[in-house]
Amino acid sequence: MTTFLAGLAIFLGMHSAQALYPGGREAVIARIGALGWKGLYSVVSLAGFWLLVQGYGEARPAAELLWTPPSGLMHVSALLNLVAFVFLAASGIPGNAIRARVGHPMTIGVKVWALAHLLANGDSVSMLLFAAILVWAVLVFRAARRRQPASGAAAATSRVATLATVLVGVGAGIWFAFVGHAMLIGVAPFGS
Repeated sequence: MTTFLAGLAIFLGMHSAQALYPGGREAVIARIGALGWKGLYSVVSLAGFWLLVQGYGEARPAAELLWTPPSGLMHVSALLNLVAFVFLAASGIPGNAIRARVGHPMTIGVKVWALAHLLANGDSVSMLLFAAILVWAVLVFRAARRRQPASGAAAATSRVATLATVLVGVGAGIWFAFVGHAMLIGVAPFGS
């Protein structure tokens, strides 16, 4: 459990630097340069992620079952994950109306993803992981909105980019649900 908690703290802490500690981040960049910061950020994030994945894998088999999600919540979770993938796609496809409207679609996608996983997992380690990520995403989203509110403007958007965003997000979500999750996570959400 120590490895899991250390990885969670390192990973989320590093990903909180810009949103929650902009002055500290800027001071480090001034000292080591932008490229040095990107290198440090990457190495620390990857180390935290590795510890998180290793620790989660070690802690989950011994985790206490807090509740058993009813089958209906599994369907809600699957739908929420599709929505999360659309928001994630919106963060990377320029000119889409979703990004213009919400301003920070990656963080919204992470919030929806974490909520979906809270609904689908009832063991203590999973609840801790996904609740921590959900709280982190809420705090980072609020900080980002204070720094740079969503414009709500649709002038610089195109319907083609928005349609592409939805199609890419839904396609990636379906692929991940039926292939990628089992391949990368080791759990097949819809059976084998």
